[in-house]
Amino acid sequence: MPLQPASSDNRLPQAATRTIFQFKRTVSYSIDRFIASATPISWARIYLVGCLALLAGIGQAGADAFAAEPDLAAYAKRNFQEAKVRYQEKPGEGTAAWQFGRACFDLAEFATNNTQRASLAEQGIAACRLATASQSNSAPAHYYLAMNLGQLARTKLLGALKLVDQMEREFGLALGLDEHIHWAGPDRNLGQLYRDAPVFGSVGSRTRAREHLQRAVELAPQYPENWLALIEAHFNWGERTGAYRELQTLEGIWPAARTNFVGAAWAGSWAGWEPRFKKLKKKLEEPMKPLGAPRENP
Repeated sequence: MPLQPASSDNRLPQAATRTIFQFKRTVSYSIDRFIASATPISWARIYLVGCLALLAGIGQAGADAFAAEPDLAAYAKRNFQEAKVRYQEKPGEGTAAWQFGRACFDLAEFATNNTQRASLAEQGIAACRLATASQSNSAPAHYYLAMNLGQLARTKLLGALKLVDQMEREFGLALGLDEHIHWAGPDRNLGQLYRDAPVFGSVGSRTRAREHLQRAVELAPQYPENWLALIEAHFNWGERTGAYRELQTLEGIWPAARTNFVGAAWAGSWAGWEPRFKKLKKKLEEPMKPLGAPRENP
């Protein structure tokens, strides 16, 4: 039977785990300004800003790709309006608050400029903070607070750096409360955060990234995004054998995922998963580059 997402999982795809390409163009001007005076720490910070785009869903198709799909945008807008009505009808009710926060995140994926994205993210952050205040043990409230902080970070350039610790903390709280939420979402997002952030001057850690990404595929092996994030990590770390092994596993579950994750709620996810899957397969089909002859000593 097709999988119907649980109440805390019924949402459009994370763009992120997953949308660095548009954001990298945004930070290029700042990089030019800092290039003459950059220290190792400032370079690490500049790089981290670009990586923050991955946390807003980072790992899937870019915002431009989603914006080009009017049906997906309409679906997100309809969910947003419905969630907003419930939120306004039940002020102070934690579940309605985090559900509105989730809808804010989803609609922000279709924002055409930073003003729109920041406005939606700030609404989502406010709603989720209200939810965590009334239901401190709500995993979805902490999870979507972190996701909306990621959306806001995409609009802030260097000002986004102060949001990193908040995002890490909220994902960690969500993990402790419900590691299964959104198909192992806390582990997946923490893994991507530790994978893509610089080690020097930030939270980057290959060890922690590997731990969380591996845990995500253990908790939800039927969810393609978890495998894609792990395979991309293997490529980033130059681990071609590991990437090949995990890709074979993903190919094995792909037909079932195509059957199970169906309907409007999953259309956006497949719009991101398909091109990433094809790109990874193409990479593995390419021959390894020769190391070249050793240089002789003079």
